[in-house]
Amino acid sequence: MSKYFALSCFVAQMSQQMANEAKPCPCDIGDRMEYGALGQEVQMEHFKAYVVKPSTASDKAIVVIQDIFGWQLPNTRYMADMLAANGYIRALTSPHTPTTFSQLFSQSPGSEQQTARAICPDFFVGKEPWSPTKDWSNFQEWLQDKKPTAINKEVDAVLKFLKNQCGAKHIGVVGFCWGGVATHYLALLYPEIKAGVSVYGIVREREDRYELKSPTLFVFAENDSVIPLDQVSALEANLKEKCKVDYQVKIFPGQTHGFVHRKREDINPADKPYIQEARKDLLNWLNTYM
Repeated sequence: MSKYFALSCFVAQMSQQMANEAKPCPCDIGDRMEYGALGQEVQMEHFKAYVVKPSTASDKAIVVIQDIFGWQLPNTRYMADMLAANGYIRALTSPHTPTTFSQLFSQSPGSEQQTARAICPDFFVGKEPWSPTKDWSNFQEWLQDKKPTAINKEVDAVLKFLKNQCGAKHIGVVGFCWGGVATHYLALLYPEIKAGVSVYGIVREREDRYELKSPTLFVFAENDSVIPLDQVSALEANLKEKCKVDYQVKIFPGQTHGFVHRKREDINPADKPYIQEARKDLLNWLNTYM
């Protein structure tokens, strides 16, 4: 496994405006894993997906939404495999040559056809994800056609597929950074989503941003230069006043942006308890509401 870092000095200059739908997270890529993953790559309509199946049949499906570094980040595939190991099927999109859904799921009658498929579409729709080698001064230009609040077409296709073709009855969403903003956004619009977990991401530019339709867990880091604590406090206060479904806002002490999926617990022993606790909270939230 290797470790390398993006240009983190830019973060401090923009911290008051990061991780919302306008500017989600010019941030450190953290501890990138050399992880091979357990799933397979498939083609679905106009996007591709990395799919992980659970070991037993399930009618639960999880949509995992990547951060700005895209589907390729091995850390995100690791999170997908973790969810699959806990009884969900999860898919993360991939631009590599994929198999088709029919090839991947052509199992014997009465077996795999009963399980749910979780789809994490390529919400960048084939466009290049952000790279730590890019110049952060070009980030806003890169983001223009990749807004986390402009993904309805892909989301509608995914939900239709999961419900009509896979028989999924319980669908949840988990998103990190850019995907955390997208998760918050979907929780405002899709009551059929049974549970959402937004990991370091906040929608800031909608009047209805506190009127959640789906139970949502918000995970934040105390020392997140991307999302200051005053933004977290404002979110929690407004949710308390306006939200009519279950929610939880949890801040992890001493942690920084990306700690849930971009920190390796094996080389960050002081952070390990918080990384593990956040992942356990994520799973418990999904299990409770799905």
